[in-house]
Amino acid sequence: MICQECGKRPATLHFTKIVNGEKTEFHICEACAREKGELIPGTANGFSIHNLLSGLLDFEPPSAAAVSAPQQTLRCEQCGLTYSQFSKLGRFGCSSCYKHFADRLDPLFKRVHGNVTHVGKVPKRSGGMIKHKRELENLKKELFLKIEREEFEQAAELRDQIRELEKKVADA
Repeated sequence: MICQECGKRPATLHFTKIVNGEKTEFHICEACAREKGELIPGTANGFSIHNLLSGLLDFEPPSAAAVSAPQQTLRCEQCGLTYSQFSKLGRFGCSSCYKHFADRLDPLFKRVHGNVTHVGKVPKRSGGMIKHKRELENLKKELFLKIEREEFEQAAELRDQIRELEKKVADA
C-alpha cells in the first residue's frame, strides 16, 4: 500500500477513525508521519497521543478534602513542575515528581492498567524462582493479616509454609 500523503513510499502506519459509525482509514509512510510529528492525519484539531494521556491524567479521585478546601496547586518541591504541567507534557521533570504526585498516580495506574503492581508474564526459565518469590511475598502479607486479627493458629500454619518455601528458594 502506498502512502496517502506523498504517494511515493510504502505506507507503514495505518490509522482507523470511526466517527458516528463512519469508518475512515489513513495509510501513511514513516517519513510523512515524522513531518507531521505526533499528529494523526484527518482530525480536526490535530489530536495527539499526549492529548489522550492528559485526558487520563485529569482523573481526580473524589475526596472530602477536595470538596471542602479550595483547589491547591500540587507542585514538585525539587523541580517545581505542577501536576497540570505534568498532565499536559505527559512526563515528569525529575525523579522526585514520582513521590510528590504519588497519591494521584496510583488511581491513574489502577484506572489504566487495572492494578498498581506489575503482574506481567514470567519467563519460563526463571519462572519457577519468580513464582516462589511471589508466593512467599503473598504468604508473608497473609501472615501479618492473621497476626493483626489474632488468628494465631492459622498464622502458625502460614509461618511453617513460609519456612518451607524459603528453603526451596534458598536451595534453588
